[in-house]
Amino acid sequence: MRNLPTGTVSFLFSDIEGSTELLQRLGDTAYGEVLTEHHRLMRGALEEEDGVEVGTQGDAFFVAFPRAWNAVSAAMAAQQAFAAHAWPEGVTINVRMGLHTGEPTIDETGYVGLDVHRGARLCSAAHGGQILLSERTYAMTLGALSEGAGVKDLGDHRLKDLVRPEHIFQLVIEGLPSDFPPLRSLEILKHNLPSLQLTSFIGREREIAETTRLLTTARLLTLMGSGGSGKTRLALQVAGDLVDTFPQGVWLVELASLSDPDLVPQTVASVFGVREVPGRTRLDTLVEYFRPRELLLVLDNCEHLVEACGHLAATLLRGCSKLRILATSREPLGAAGEVTYRLPPLSSPDSRRRLARQQLMEFEAVRLFVERALQSNPAFALTDTNAPAVAHICHQLDGIPLAIELAAARVNVLSVEQIAQRLDDRFRLLSRGARTGLPQHQTLRATVDWSYELLTEPERVLFQRLSAFSGGFMLDAVEAVCAGDGIPIDDILDLLARLVDKSLVIAETLNGDVRYRMLETIRQYSRERLTASDEADTVRRRHLEWFVRLAERAEPELHGPEQITWLDRLETEHDNLRAALDVSKTPEGGAEAVARLAGAVHRFWALRGHLREGREWFKAISAGSASLPAGVRAKALYAAGTLAFDQGDYAQAATLCEAGLTAYRASGEAAGIALSLNVLGMVARNRGDYARASTLLEESLALSRSSGQRWALAEALNILGVTARRQGDYARATALCEESLLLWREQGDKWGLAASLGHLAVVARFQGEYERALALHEESLALRKELGDRRYIAAALASLGVVARHLGDYDRASTLLDESLALSRELGDRPSIVATLCSLGFVAHRQGDDTRASEILRESLGLARELGDKLNSAAALCNLGFVACRQSHYEQAAAQYGESLKLYRELGDAMGLADCLVGLASLIATRSSPELAVQLLGGAEALREARSVRLPPSDRTDYERSVVAIRALLSEDAFARAWAQGRAMPLDEVIQLGASAGALPMTEEVRH
Repeated sequence: MRNLPTGTVSFLFSDIEGSTELLQRLGDTAYGEVLTEHHRLMRGALEEEDGVEVGTQGDAFFVAFPRAWNAVSAAMAAQQAFAAHAWPEGVTINVRMGLHTGEPTIDETGYVGLDVHRGARLCSAAHGGQILLSERTYAMTLGALSEGAGVKDLGDHRLKDLVRPEHIFQLVIEGLPSDFPPLRSLEILKHNLPSLQLTSFIGREREIAETTRLLTTARLLTLMGSGGSGKTRLALQVAGDLVDTFPQGVWLVELASLSDPDLVPQTVASVFGVREVPGRTRLDTLVEYFRPRELLLVLDNCEHLVEACGHLAATLLRGCSKLRILATSREPLGAAGEVTYRLPPLSSPDSRRRLARQQLMEFEAVRLFVERALQSNPAFALTDTNAPAVAHICHQLDGIPLAIELAAARVNVLSVEQIAQRLDDRFRLLSRGARTGLPQHQTLRATVDWSYELLTEPERVLFQRLSAFSGGFMLDAVEAVCAGDGIPIDDILDLLARLVDKSLVIAETLNGDVRYRMLETIRQYSRERLTASDEADTVRRRHLEWFVRLAERAEPELHGPEQITWLDRLETEHDNLRAALDVSKTPEGGAEAVARLAGAVHRFWALRGHLREGREWFKAISAGSASLPAGVRAKALYAAGTLAFDQGDYAQAATLCEAGLTAYRASGEAAGIALSLNVLGMVARNRGDYARASTLLEESLALSRSSGQRWALAEALNILGVTARRQGDYARATALCEESLLLWREQGDKWGLAASLGHLAVVARFQGEYERALALHEESLALRKELGDRRYIAAALASLGVVARHLGDYDRASTLLDESLALSRELGDRPSIVATLCSLGFVAHRQGDDTRASEILRESLGLARELGDKLNSAAALCNLGFVACRQSHYEQAAAQYGESLKLYRELGDAMGLADCLVGLASLIATRSSPELAVQLLGGAEALREARSVRLPPSDRTDYERSVVAIRALLSEDAFARAWAQGRAMPLDEVIQLGASAGALPMTEEVRH
């Protein structure tokens, strides 16, 4: 006993598996000889490593070692000696071993305590030839294993008579067997699933719940998805959660590294230790093994062995009623009763929306990126600054977990902004994965290569050609673009279905139709394959031709009852339109087709708020426009001009539409002439040149009536109605807009209908009919929302805000105007930004926040001047005058009123003129001649009466307060005389009086 190691001791227990059977088969003498050799080899290994033999009984050894690595080395040496020894013919010695480290107690009998029992139970749980290590022994030998040795994690197990479970590891020795059946333990977790998840499982709560639900009824469930979508991780997570549900456990069979389909049954058998029986197939023995057992079998990575896995699953399920199978594959196994569940990408943000970092963390893809980035660079943090780049990365990588993890791993050498910029070459950027991963999962390219290599040649050809599409495609488009040159059109549907089955194409139902798409990562790979082929130019040309035909078919429908349907269809196909237009940037071009396409969809761009983008495409087209056919060129010039006008670029709009008008006049195309005249008339109107505007618009109206194009006539009437309203002729404005409204209703054109309703609402507002204005604006807004017309949704919201201001509901007005301004800024719609800022500034003034009001109005004025927008410049200046007066900045107020008065006079805007005159009256009331102030008030009242412009209720209180204050400065007779004089003055005299009165010097009382 005095030679036994003390303190921390490592125990080795061993015995021969099946020794009783061996004794019976060999007899006492032969078995005794085998046992002697066993003892000799065992003791040789023990003595070499300072092992002390505590007890030996029959074929069992109990040995103590002073150090854990000595025990491990002795176990290795003994197993190697047993394997190398020449045993008698027909004799195989399989020795099982268990190693545990602890601090046992020594008494007169030797070692006592739980550590002794734990080591013995480890040995009992092992199979012949297997060496098991307790967690403590494993920990104490980390880094000390000799060459040719490794460790496999077997997870937590409960050993007989021991309360605390043991985390068990298996010692793996090069050249010796390493795969054994499940341990002979009272398992807490009956499985062979990986126990140590080095990375956490992000998101997928919905998918976990759905997979678990499906497994309650489906006996074969196949998780499907593209490479890197996380099928294996989901399967392992679900399987781990279900371990306690299956009495005989959950068992994983990894097939990725297997290349021979005939070896599938053997691979399954090796996991369970099912040995081959002479005269019976391996599959038969598996059926017999599984028949009484209730367990879940997980078949991972089946896509390259689909037929073999399908046959295996069908055979097992047919003969084993208690068995369930969960498979992962990029396509169905094809077995009877199979249920498939296609794994969607992780939820990811739309990079076009700017979200705060807290909002971004609600998306699974972002959470995954952030966690993996922290593992790569602990200093990483998601901030408001880098949040847009992270959103862009997750969106561009389609929420594919593998791609996101690879991108996140790069934060140790690149900023997220740099990663986002390099995503166009993502297959080079994302080129390093975990070294321990499967080869086909180590890089993004290898993952997609793995899928591509499994395709047949026709499937590969179609896969490449599909990359011409962007954002999705319909079957008829695929047949037009991809058929031919080796692929008959009748084969397209079948080939496309196969690519869907193989998770390279996604099929979705949209408005009752099936639409297909490729994840952008898959499409980029496919595009590389197409570019490397000799048919890239042909496929892209066909793609352009198809979408030119679609756009030209859609163009007339954008004026009729199917307007919304076609707007939605063009929105759905917008990425394809962009891809087709992109041909203009290639050397071979296709200038005429591209110009036809842009000309056909310009109204879609205008109605759906894609103004900036549409103008950029026309700029790209303009380089080769001189060589275009006259009609195509004229239309492109007009279309580009309309978009320029809608963005407030009046100079460019005039230049383009003048050139378009010249081209249209040369061809004699009346409709084109009328449309060009409309835009030129609106430019003149917005610049305050009403004489030129009226001339142009009246010519357009006459041409539209004679051309028979009723939508063009409705548009001309509408534009002329707005011009009449701007000049204060509300009766004519109403008549023109109502005639336009009837034509729009007749044609079912909801956009035109909304426009006319909105213009009639503005006329009603100017006439003080606020309830009618509200109703008309609400009707217009509902149509705008139905159309998805974001630019005019913003305009309708702003108009409602203005009406709310006139009704004195400043909180609602501010809310509506803020919403409108945010949308206009998002769209880059500068004219709308100007008008909304002006209204919002006046509301802030009414709410008593003159500092904010002044800031807002100055921004509006600056932008209006940039645009040459006289109307909104005048409004901003008038409102700035009100604010300056309240802040006692009188010289500044006088200058602003004077400039505003001049602009309103040019524009003939009665409401604006009256507002300016009232403001000037308040300003000069305390100057040297209050009689002048009263004359201005009388002139303003006469102007309103002449133009049927009533004072808004929201302004009435302030107006009456100003009149009372000014009245107090004069006698009743003097006030009445001055009021009458003002009412009798011609308008120009009143305006001149106001301008000169604003320039009068202040009295000392006012100055101080």
